[in-house]
Amino acid sequence: MSEQIMTVKDVASYLKLNERTVYRMATAAKIPAFKVGTSWRFKKEEIDTWIAQQHNQISSNKES
Repeated sequence: MSEQIMTVKDVASYLKLNERTVYRMATAAKIPAFKVGTSWRFKKEEIDTWIAQQHNQISSNKES
């Protein structure tokens, strides 16, 4: 099982966001993240799950 760990820069590129936005989201617990020392890290699998949840939430709101 190879679990990919991503940095802020990786996640920003993956989600096509500014790095500062990723920092803000991580600090506010709006995106799944954890700290190693002073650096934020992200599990790719958790980011992918989070993306799917966001997509499902938006789809549910459109149906209402």
